[in-house]
Amino acid sequence: MPPTTGGHHRLWCWLPNGGYTAAVGSAMLGPVTADSETGTASPHGHLASGPQLVLCAVHADLAEAWDSAAAGRPEIRVHRGSLLEVDADAVVSPANSFGWMRGGIDAVYTAAFPTVEQSVRSAVLAYHGGELPVGEALIVPTDAVRPAWLITAPTMREPGVLLPPDTVHPYLAARAVFRLWRDGALDDGTPVREVVRTIAVPGLGTGVGRVPPAVCARQLAAAWDEVFAGV
Repeated sequence: MPPTTGGHHRLWCWLPNGGYTAAVGSAMLGPVTADSETGTASPHGHLASGPQLVLCAVHADLAEAWDSAAAGRPEIRVHRGSLLEVDADAVVSPANSFGWMRGGIDAVYTAAFPTVEQSVRSAVLAYHGGELPVGEALIVPTDAVRPAWLITAPTMREPGVLLPPDTVHPYLAARAVFRLWRDGALDDGTPVREVVRTIAVPGLGTGVGRVPPAVCARQLAAAWDEVFAGV
């Protein structure tokens, strides 16, 4: 069962200044710092190897691109099929900055986890006045046994946006997910990496955003190497 505080789940958000802020309901708590340049983990002061990352695709072009991202990275594998077929601790939502989950993979999530959109929107409201910028991420419970958690990492500010050819939003979203896993902690001090060992990831911006699968895969691989290189 996900940890709670006073009947509320504690939610952790990656901040661009290398820290985390916790939100309980609509109350903001103090930051837990993490050095994003040196990779110093927050409350426990050591690094861990990366999670088991499962890159999911229902279309052949994305699956082939994911194969290139997984090559040479033993913690990463590719699943050809629905993301919900994966036995994962957490799934990634590459949604928008306002937490609306009405289309694409997010519609799949809201059908499977009826409370998750409200959890995301409440956390986004508590965290940053209703807008979670691209490049940041937060984790919320799904109220399911597995996956118990959903990590939202926006790839676009507003829903339905066509991303430009030179976008780096897949990279920023992936990096936010990986940093949250590496450095985040739950309200009882348990590192996110101890309760989330396997993360299932869909295409990042490859649906509505129309990012080419090969571009998405290269950017995710670059984010992985930046966060976990030398770990």
